[in-house]
Amino acid sequence: MGAWIEGEMLHLGAEAEVTSGTWHGRPAVMKKRRPRGWRHPDLDSHLTKKRMTNEIKLTILLARKGAPVPAIWDVDIDEAKIIMEKIEGKPLIEILRSNEHDEELLIKVGRSIRELHRNAVNHGDLSTNNILISDNRDAFLIDLGLATREYDLEGFGIDLHVLHEILRASHPDVKGAMDLVLKGYSQLDEELGKPEAAPGGFPPDAEDVIKRLGQIMKRVRYHGG
Repeated sequence: MGAWIEGEMLHLGAEAEVTSGTWHGRPAVMKKRRPRGWRHPDLDSHLTKKRMTNEIKLTILLARKGAPVPAIWDVDIDEAKIIMEKIEGKPLIEILRSNEHDEELLIKVGRSIRELHRNAVNHGDLSTNNILISDNRDAFLIDLGLATREYDLEGFGIDLHVLHEILRASHPDVKGAMDLVLKGYSQLDEELGKPEAAPGGFPPDAEDVIKRLGQIMKRVRYHGG
């Protein structure tokens, strides 16, 4: 990774630190996973490598399919580092808090999520921190560390439910946000038709995923969530 020139720290979390910089002269970010001190070092190293490998494989797969994820440029598994393109913009959480959103943007968010799901990939941590709005007002999905290959309705429904709960709890003043996200989510299937087959089968239709989301929401309400 000798071509990497470090800039400023962008984020320091419990699991990873993200730093801006350049890679071969191009704006980039480096994500470095942090060791978890409470785990045995050998187990921590094994789990980190497994999770990184999964994130890298799925991100590259999605990028090749044209999905809205950052391109990966360099990897060092032993050092737990990933270098990827830097997308200039702000996380959705900041856009919503500063009231810079509109209906079109939230529809774009739904379309971007659907692009992942149409490729049989479940994000796994679909928060407003992990949806990046570029300066061109496109919606990118970042931090696929918990992403999985998925073909089951329940998994996709839970993915959407995570975002629904975050919008409800953290952005209650943004009225109808999830409805607009779901509008964009279903819109993509209306334009492109049924998803193509992936290695494990066919991802479910958007309409069926949205129905399952409704069922999950009823279950949560029933159990007092």
